[in-house]
Amino acid sequence: MTHIAIDGPAASGKTSLGHALAQHFGFLFVETGKMYRAVALGLNRGLALDEVHITMNDAGRILLNNDDVSDILHTPILDQGSSRVATRPEVRQLLVRLQQEIAAGRAVVMEGRDIGTVVLPHADVKIFLQASPEERARRRASERHQAELDKTLREIITRDTRDQTRAIAPLNPASDATIIRTDNKSLAEVVSEVIALVEERLHTGDEAAK
Repeated sequence: MTHIAIDGPAASGKTSLGHALAQHFGFLFVETGKMYRAVALGLNRGLALDEVHITMNDAGRILLNNDDVSDILHTPILDQGSSRVATRPEVRQLLVRLQQEIAAGRAVVMEGRDIGTVVLPHADVKIFLQASPEERARRRASERHQAELDKTLREIITRDTRDQTRAIAPLNPASDATIIRTDNKSLAEVVSEVIALVEERLHTGDEAAK
């Protein structure tokens, strides 16, 4: 089964790219960041960690204790909360195992911050997206209709620092990842570039298997 791993910092375009690739190739799309956000949401709701149960259904929807929370997870509070819970070894161990179970035996496009390095180290294609903090802050503020660009930029930088310096699975590209800078590129341009890369890799793999 084909596995495509997409990594990169917050608001670098991972989710938009992942959705487009999954739709193009007919793969399941797995947005792992939502799982960490769901854990943070559970803790915010007053649950103890051992009372938080995260699952994913066949449609790619994230369930918190059987409650579909997929559409309420992208908030500034959960942006920071998910980054904090990701530093907890027990949370990462639990969710990495879940992500690997989801990918087992099926074709997936999976995006996050340690997919190519930890979750799917043998993925067929590994992409690492990069963009400047300023560009990512503009995107995040625009998609959430936020006027306070300076505040959004500070939040992005805070999250970058935490993700890059955490002791467990810090944000770094896999050694065999293709790094793509998305500044000054439209989503369509990035999607087209990555589709061509995936098709080339899959064709090369098919030829090598003959």
